Amino acid sequence: MSASRIVYLNGEFLPFEQAKVPIMDRGFLFADGIYEVSAILDGRLVDNAAHLARLDRSLGEIGIRNPHDSAEWERLQTELVQRNGVTEGLVYMQVTRGVAERDFAYPSADTPPTVMMFTQAKTVAANPLAEKGARVITVEDLRWKRRDIKSVALLAQVLAKQQAVEAGVSEAWMVEDGAITEGSSSTAFIVSRDRKLVTRPLSTALLPGITRASVLKLAAEADLTIEERLIPVAEALDAAEAFYTSASAFVMPVVEIDGRAIGEGKPGPLTKRLRELYLDLARAG
Repeated sequence: MSASRIVYLNGEFLPFEQAKVPIMDRGFLFADGIYEVSAILDGRLVDNAAHLARLDRSLGEIGIRNPHDSAEWERLQTELVQRNGVTEGLVYMQVTRGVAERDFAYPSADTPPTVMMFTQAKTVAANPLAEKGARVITVEDLRWKRRDIKSVALLAQVLAKQQAVEAGVSEAWMVEDGAITEGSSSTAFIVSRDRKLVTRPLSTALLPGITRASVLKLAAEADLTIEERLIPVAEALDAAEAFYTSASAFVMPVVEIDGRAIGEGKPGPLTKRLRELYLDLARAG
C-alpha cells in the first residue's frame, strides 16, 4: 500500500498505515455490519443516491443507527475521492455495530458504530473484459435467507468467487432449486431469443442491485421487454445473450456459462447497447 493512500475511519482522514480497528469490533468478531460500494467515473460518484439509500435500508434491517445523513455521506465520499486523486474506480463504505466485549446479543444502545471508507483506483469504463466478454460458472447458493441485506458476512460469496478463479473464469452464478439467484458479486441477466430482458424479481433471496435498477429503466431504449422471473439454468444456457451488472462491472457481457457458448460466443448487440446507455447515464451524472 502506498503511504500516501488516505482512508476514513470514525471521523478522521488518515494514512492507511495509521488506520486501526480494535479486535473487539463486532464486524471482525461476528460480521455484524453493512457495506456499500459506489463507482467513480470521471471523478464523480455514479448512482450514489441509490447506493446511500440501500446502505440506510440495510442498516435499518439489522438495527444499526445510520451515523450520517445522505448529504454528509456524500460530502465524506467526495472528500476521500479528492484526497486520493481517484478519477475512476470505487469508494467502499462500511458500518459495523461497534466495539464491545464479545457477546452475541447487541451491546448497549449508546455504543458508537465503527465507520470506515476507502477508495480503489480501477478501470471500470474501458474494461478489456467488456470487449471480449466474461465466462461464468454455476455453483450452489450456500447463503443465508436475508440476501437483500448488504451484510459484510460474505463467506459464501468468497467461496463462490474462488471457484470461479480456480475454473479460470470471471464470475460464479449461484443456483438454488435449479434457478439462478445472482452472481457472487453481481446481478444476472439473460436476453431471450424473443428479445425479452429477464432477471430474477426482487425478494429476500437476492440483493436489490443498484446497477440492475438503472439497467431496467434503460431497457426500453434498447427495445427490450422486461420479464422479472426465475431463470432456470437450462434457459440461461440457451439464451440469445447474457450479462451481469454491478457497481464495478457496470454491464458485463457473458459469452460462456459452464463451458457452453452463449449466443454466438461473443458480446451480443443488445448487451453492448445497454452498456453504452449505462455509460452515458453514468457520465451524465
